[in-house]
Amino acid sequence: MISPKIRRATKIVATLGPASSEPALLEEMIRAGVNVVRLNFSHGKPQDHVDRARMVREAAQRAGREVAIMADLQGPKIRVGKFAEGKVMLEPGAKFVLDASRQEPGDLLGVGLDYKELPRDVKPGDVLLLNDGLIVLTVDAVRGDAVHTTVKLGGELSNNKGINKKGGGLTAPALTAKDMEDIKTAMSFQADYVAVSFPKTATDMEMARQLCMVAAAEYRHRPGLIAKIERAEAIPHLEDILRVSDGIMVARGDLAVEVGHAAVPALQKKMIRMAREMDKVVITATQMMESMITNPVPTRAEVSDVANAVLDGTDAVMLSAETAAGKFPLETVLEMVDICAQAEASADWDNDTDFVGKTFQRIDQSIALGALFTATHLGAKALVAMTDSGSTALWMSRHRTQIPIYALTPKVATQRKMALYRNVRPLLMDTSADRDTALAQAEVHLKARDIVQSGDIYAITCGEPMGSPGGTNMMKISRVI
Repeated sequence: MISPKIRRATKIVATLGPASSEPALLEEMIRAGVNVVRLNFSHGKPQDHVDRARMVREAAQRAGREVAIMADLQGPKIRVGKFAEGKVMLEPGAKFVLDASRQEPGDLLGVGLDYKELPRDVKPGDVLLLNDGLIVLTVDAVRGDAVHTTVKLGGELSNNKGINKKGGGLTAPALTAKDMEDIKTAMSFQADYVAVSFPKTATDMEMARQLCMVAAAEYRHRPGLIAKIERAEAIPHLEDILRVSDGIMVARGDLAVEVGHAAVPALQKKMIRMAREMDKVVITATQMMESMITNPVPTRAEVSDVANAVLDGTDAVMLSAETAAGKFPLETVLEMVDICAQAEASADWDNDTDFVGKTFQRIDQSIALGALFTATHLGAKALVAMTDSGSTALWMSRHRTQIPIYALTPKVATQRKMALYRNVRPLLMDTSADRDTALAQAEVHLKARDIVQSGDIYAITCGEPMGSPGGTNMMKISRVI
């Protein structure tokens, strides 16, 4: 297995849960290659997340590196209620009623609903998919608060399983009252990213942005916003959603249920390509190493799945239950590190195609890409961005290159946010306000970390005056003495 010390461009997001909540284990996972830790707000109380965030920061400090924390909001609870015996076995052809007004526990004839709007969202002929599509119901009639259905594909249905409508069309808002409170909790520990579940349009993300900015104001914090693309309605609005977000998550579970499994691979490629073209980050998620919840090695199909996402240019690949509740959280991270590194090593990219037909309206963006182009053709050892906001490093990372990008920033919040950017190694460094002194300090910093050695060529970008966000206006090619 490849050592986690081998250079790897693709970042790894790991979900924290009961299986990975031991501080020593979490520290090992960070050392092994975890770049972003996901806190799933669908589970636990607010104080649980505050405590886990503190544990992540402490584990990262012991490991000697910074990781980003992503707060993943629950979103609307589109679920069935509870059953008297915890579950029922539905047989094909049986009649089953989903009743929004039902108070008593469910049975073989029907069950209550957490999502009370369902009767108003469906009509006869609609197809409902329960438990990630494992159970399929056809709507026969809607009478008041009761949705009468026939079981098309049966199976075991247990408490609180999710409901999707084939083709989309459920009106549940992306942000619930719980999400609004959870945003306040996430901002109290300055989560680096907030992932919004089930957005349908750019308006959902704009509302989330406003809520985050209000909640974060007292901490002078600005989190990145990730739109989880998991509703069919989001696909036609993908460009608008990307424009007002910092990135997207290809949330393949619910998306596959709504649009059909066969449509997801092409959509995944489209979303990764579009995100990169629009200078946004993209995370590929759901069931990437699912078998490792119970097995110590992945399936060949899972290896191919992760590798293909890497080859398509995703910024990060995500682990959910594999690290939150699985038997082998550390082993799963190590396997994923290995797959990412092997896939990247085998890639054959034509770097010049990224620059054909490009025009730029911003000086800082043109400097970033000019440095990238020059460093690539010079065979430079490193590409270095001195950045206050992280934008220069982000633009560089949108283009494929085998040259590692080192982002030097004086801000811890910027360092953590850049932990998600593909091929970017964020480093904390205070610099002088004098440009020449700052450049000399940067080289000393790089040499001290064995990033460059005597005789190596590297490209470095910075702005003058120093420390001005969006002010990158200079590129320098240096040879280490």
